[in-house]
Formats: sequence, structure tokens, C-alpha cells
Amino acid sequence: MLWSLAYLVVRRLFELIIVCCRSSGSKELEILVLWDELSILRRHAQRPQLRADRLFFAALSRALPRRAWSAFSVSPRTLLRWHQRLVARRWTYAHGRPGRPPVDREVEALVVRLARENQAWGYRRIVGELRGLGVSVSASSVRAILIRHRLPPAPEREGLSWRLFLRQQATTMLACDFLTVETVWLTRIYVLFFVSLERRRIEFVASTSNPDGRWVAQQARNLLMHLTDREQFFRFLLHDRDSKFSGAFDQVFHSERMRIIRMPIRAPNANAYAERWVGTLRRECLDRILIVNRRHLEQVLRLYTAHYNRHRPHRSLSLQPPDQPPAVLARAPAIHIHKNPPAG
Repeated sequence: MLWSLAYLVVRRLFELIIVCCRSSGSKELEILVLWDELSILRRHAQRPQLRADRLFFAALSRALPRRAWSAFSVSPRTLLRWHQRLVARRWTYAHGRPGRPPVDREVEALVVRLARENQAWGYRRIVGELRGLGVSVSASSVRAILIRHRLPPAPEREGLSWRLFLRQQATTMLACDFLTVETVWLTRIYVLFFVSLERRRIEFVASTSNPDGRWVAQQARNLLMHLTDREQFFRFLLHDRDSKFSGAFDQVFHSERMRIIRMPIRAPNANAYAERWVGTLRRECLDRILIVNRRHLEQVLRLYTAHYNRHRPHRSLSLQPPDQPPAVLARAPAIHIHKNPPAG
């Protein structure tokens, strides 16, 4: 106890000597700090909120020597942090990112798409194709984009993948199938449709109550005339082993040098595109309408097929309809949408 008391007395004596040696201005500043802290404590019943006083304390900290900072109610580190914030607020000009501006996201997505769908195109070829579309980008930017998306250079991408091979084969393939519709009078109507596998486009639809061999063969001729008018040609036709696809039906396509591919028995997944359209047609159209007769059904199918080919977005086509070509960075103009009230 005696040693502790002696240490405390000696310490206070040294502090008194230091205070006596200080200038009167330093003592007055310290008194001013203590007076401001006392006013803060009187203003706030709970924890004091130092807002406008930060500027005052930071300015006084520069006037007082560092050894006198113990008079403040905050730590020296807090005082230094406040002063750094005050200095940072003086620099009010906008900070720009160094280097060239970033490539637009739509342009980056187009670069990746061109590289994936054209395996033999190098950096400069992609730059040239983009320039033809009105997009200016450098070869180094194209290289950085492909590296970021983990796409190798053209010599390493040129190998034909199974996905690309199947996609190229789909451009020359048709699929067909039947579906049945029950009318209000419980009459069964058969619907024959053809769908192209590349764009999922419905090429031809016909309906009848008696799908015999002559009728099916005639619909095949009607389809080929329709495709000839559109200057569109296919090499393969995919259908199941239904007896309604007679030999005369296949012979019509053989005459046009088309190859018939028959699906395995009880394997609807082998004709997945046609089965998918049947499900879409039922969910979005036929399950919501009572069909009266074949004429009514043909009108409904004609309207829905036009909507399906021209307007309905497809997830497999990047949310585009089959009749619309691939998007090329074109912004749609502003349009006005009008709603027609229901009749009656």
C-alpha cells in the first residue's frame, strides 16, 4: 500500500509540473474542450451523439499537442479518423474508372453467341461481323470476353460438337404426328400436323373425321406444294409407326428424295418436338374451348397456329417466335397496346 501511494503521489507531482510548464493558450484550449464535452453530456441524457461536434474536436486536435489529447472523451484514433473524413470530403470531383469503358452487356452476349454458333470464327472475323451490324469493338475486347466466358480460340473451338451436329441436322428435318379432339357432340376429329425441328415452326395442319390412306397421302402433297411455294426443302421426315401413315404417304416424300425415319415402338420421346406441341396446343387453346364441329376446329387451329408461329415466344429460341429471325441488337420501337373488350 505504501509503495502504491508513493507512486501515485510522484505521478501527480510530475503531472502538476507538466501543467505548470504549459502555455496559457494550451490550458485555455483544454478548458474549452472540457467545457464543450460538458455541454454535450448535458444535452444528451443517454449516449451522446457527436455530429456537429466532430468538426470542432477535429480542429482542436490539430491545435493541441498530442500529449494533451487525453482531455478528449474519445480516443486519439477516433480523432484521426474524423480528420481523415473531413479531408476526404474536400475531394468532391467525380472518380472515373481507369482504362477503356466496359463493353455493353448486349454486345458481350452477341460476341459469345457468334463464337459459340460459329466455331471457326476467330477474333478478327467476329470483329468484322459486328462491324457489319454497326457495332464497333476491338479484337482484344473480343478476346477478353471469350476468355471470361471460358471459350477457347477458333482453332480449339473448331471441333464439331454433338450439340452443333444435331442442330445442323435439325435444319433439314420435319416431324409429324396425329392428335385427337372430342367435339361437344362427342365426335372424334383427327388432326395431322407437321413441325420443323430447327425453328419449331408449324408448317401444315389438317383435320378430318376419317383419316384413311388416301386423305393422308393428299395432305402430304398439299404440304410439299406449300413448302415449294416458300422455297423451303427438307431431307428427313420423322413419324411414328401408326397405321394411318400408309405406304402411299411415305411414297409422296420418297418422290421428293426425302428419307422417312420411323420411331421405335412405344417411344414418344423420340418425337419430342411434336409431342411438345401437342401439349402446348392443349394447355393454351383446346382445353379452354368447346369445339362444336370440324369447321370450328379448323378456324381455331388456323388462328392458334398463326399466333404460335408469329407471336408466341419460345424458350428454346431465346424467347422469339419461329417466324422471327435471330435478334440482332435491334431495339423495338415504342408501340401502343389496345385491349378489345369481350363480345356480348
